[in-house]
Amino acid sequence: MIGLPGAGLLLAATLLVSFALTGRVRRYAQERLLDVPNARSSHSEPTPRGGGLAVVLAFALAVAVLFSVGGISFGDMMALSGGLAVAGIGFWDDHRHVPAGWRMAAHFAAAAWALCWLGGIPQLAMDGQHLVLGWLGSAIAVIFIVWMLNLFNFMDGIDGIAGAETVFVATAAAGLLLLGPGEGRHALPLGVLAFAVAGFLIWNWPPAKIFMGDVGSGYLGFLLGVFAVLTAITRELSLVVWLILSGVFFVDATFTLLRRISSGQRWYDAHRSHAYQRAAVLLAGHKRVTLGVLLIDGFWLLPWGCAAVFWPHLELWFLLVAYMPLICLAFLLDAGKAA
Repeated sequence: MIGLPGAGLLLAATLLVSFALTGRVRRYAQERLLDVPNARSSHSEPTPRGGGLAVVLAFALAVAVLFSVGGISFGDMMALSGGLAVAGIGFWDDHRHVPAGWRMAAHFAAAAWALCWLGGIPQLAMDGQHLVLGWLGSAIAVIFIVWMLNLFNFMDGIDGIAGAETVFVATAAAGLLLLGPGEGRHALPLGVLAFAVAGFLIWNWPPAKIFMGDVGSGYLGFLLGVFAVLTAITRELSLVVWLILSGVFFVDATFTLLRRISSGQRWYDAHRSHAYQRAAVLLAGHKRVTLGVLLIDGFWLLPWGCAAVFWPHLELWFLLVAYMPLICLAFLLDAGKAA
């Protein structure tokens, strides 16, 4: 098992590798993956995309190192490796359009792959109880992972927002794992993920020098979804805690999608009607919105996530209280409403 000095060295190395690789990917993307603004874009200058590839490579390398020193099990490593398929089809989509059906098939296959290596999720800890779900638990987990990776795709629309959210959720979850009743053995892999994204975020912070692209956004959503299911299986953190920590993304993406469907819009078309996109227009900038999301994360959602860890029999109430202002904010910003 890796000790504290080794963990610190691995985290620092992951940050540096991610930062350096992002610079290399940027040079490649400036010639082959330039994102030219259009009517639905939230940026005004042509910007290279696909920088999430650096996160994929840095994290995969770090996980291999972790496995070699006993910091992560073979099954967990293989479950996380499903994200490489998600990243692969995302990188393909960054270069040329991939039909939605193909992307969705790859997403479900990757999620099913992860659940197979994790042994399914026949029991689910929720509200202080252990629900016996059998095969239904695995089906719910697959859908949850697929929705997590897609909502990160939806929410990666302004500078820094997806990277900052990932750093927060991964770091907060790692901290709660260490503070919670379990052994916290998945805290270091989550920390590695946070540092891998932080190296990229230096380049992506507003004004962004490179965008994450589908290669990165889907990959990050997949990893967080798998970590959520993994810690639910090991009873280290419940899925409700993860839903609280990722509340900004979960509420905005879900509220916007449901409103677009209910109003008869072509929900699968690109648009600029998410709450965070409306806020970026209202506040005339990306940085204010990204910082606002981090403030909500740290000062509103994190305390409720902590409460859910220490008083699990009340976690559904904590989830409801945490989400209500976010739902109201999405409503006030007209998220999902046709222009």
